[in-house]
Amino acid sequence: MIGNFPFVAVVILLGLGIYTLIFKKNLIKIAIGITLIENGTNLFLITLGYRKGAVAPIYTQAPEGVPMVLPTPQALTLTSIVIGVATTALILSIAMIIYKKYGTLNSDEVRRLRG
Repeated sequence: MIGNFPFVAVVILLGLGIYTLIFKKNLIKIAIGITLIENGTNLFLITLGYRKGAVAPIYTQAPEGVPMVLPTPQALTLTSIVIGVATTALILSIAMIIYKKYGTLNSDEVRRLRG
């Protein structure tokens, strides 16, 4: 069970994020749900690249026969983190604009007030 803990955490993060996206109406909570999904995806990528007893691929003096950690998931995760921060900032700035214009963060009320 301990060896599968990162995968269990991924499922929990993705489940909470999808639940928040579907059932919550507050725009800030929806932004938090999107962030949970992004973090679950990042954890999944890092977990896929993990190898027990392996060394970082940037360590050039590794002895022969020592396995290396996969660098591609790490690079994808770093890129995903940068994109996630920008996406979260954009979502929150749009939520601030909506709050200034309509005075509420409830998505149902904003939809009703449109027009």
